[in-house]
Amino acid sequence: MMIIGSDTPNYREYRESQVYQRLVKLPLLLSKKSHFLFGARQTGKSTLIDQQLGDDTLLIDLLDSDFYQPLLKRPKTLSEMVLKEKPIVVIDEVQKLPSLLDEVQRLLKSKQWTFLLTGSSPRKLKRGGANLLAGRAHRAELLPLVTAEIPDFKLMRYLNHGGLPSIYDADDSQEELAEYVDLYLREEVLAEALVRDLQPFARCLDVLGHDTGCEINLKSIGDDCGVTGKTVANYISILEDTLVGYTLPAFTKTNKRKPITRSKFYFFDVGIARYLSGNKDINKGTQPFGSAFEHFIINEVRAYISYSKTKIPTYYWRSTSGMEVDLVIGNKLAIEIKGTDASKDKHFKGLKALREEGLVEKYILVSLDPIKRKYDNWCEVIPWQDFCSHLWQGDIL
Repeated sequence: MMIIGSDTPNYREYRESQVYQRLVKLPLLLSKKSHFLFGARQTGKSTLIDQQLGDDTLLIDLLDSDFYQPLLKRPKTLSEMVLKEKPIVVIDEVQKLPSLLDEVQRLLKSKQWTFLLTGSSPRKLKRGGANLLAGRAHRAELLPLVTAEIPDFKLMRYLNHGGLPSIYDADDSQEELAEYVDLYLREEVLAEALVRDLQPFARCLDVLGHDTGCEINLKSIGDDCGVTGKTVANYISILEDTLVGYTLPAFTKTNKRKPITRSKFYFFDVGIARYLSGNKDINKGTQPFGSAFEHFIINEVRAYISYSKTKIPTYYWRSTSGMEVDLVIGNKLAIEIKGTDASKDKHFKGLKALREEGLVEKYILVSLDPIKRKYDNWCEVIPWQDFCSHLWQGDIL
């Protein structure tokens, strides 16, 4: 691989995550079409490129000012950099220079090159009205490590450390996660001037970390952070646009019970959420364990839907009377997630209530139960290890 702008800050990312074989296959994606590849910092984009793309690839790193400045002043310089013998062109951190996409589109028309355009934040592209190549490039996302990518997966390590490749194996995840949050605040939020005052935004991160998986109450969060609900909504939008968090909308199609309409918020990584919540360690049998376990399974399903390009919406469901189901996937599947190794009748109440609506085809309870079984002949109880294995084999969705 030829690298233009090789003085990048990604050496540690490569060194620590090179052992993981990722499910995203860049040669397969690029054999079909040019792609945007987005992913939060340290998800392993640079490592993935190093591992999977060979000598026929040209890498242009926009973090290197020696190349950023000429391209900023004259985007057509790009056509002088690309080479016919390098048919794949990777432009790293493309959001740093959205205007460059006009020149990429011009080069794509010649059909001599395939582009991989990577970045940690599509916000600047979306909000700035950047040229998204008019359908000439598809979008893919690289998420934290999932169970299918980690040999000898350890649940408690994952719930405490998270799935960022450089942190999962770290001896001191607390220090690494603290550094990551600081890096995000400095490089993504402050440097891009996404907020005027960083302190309330940082407080909002802490509140959302503590309340990950809870319904979003803008006024309540705003009161805790000293800002308006409208400002909180903007903060959440920033977290979504920089790929650090996402919202899970409410399932509102029920007939018999009135549903809650607020969305829930989740961070893209369980380790980041654990750090921001203030919990030093997560242990089985505690409330933080139950929340983190639910978060882990939901993130796992989200990753499968993204990587398999399964176009199916996800929701949670809660009635105003308090009945709740953690994850509803289209009208195909409802999943309740319980951090218990002895599922009882009380754990199925939400699924029972949703089943009475007659809108979902299949019901599953994912737990720490040691064996797979049927509950009352309508709901499968699946140990989390089996659920994850079947999910990635394509047997769940």
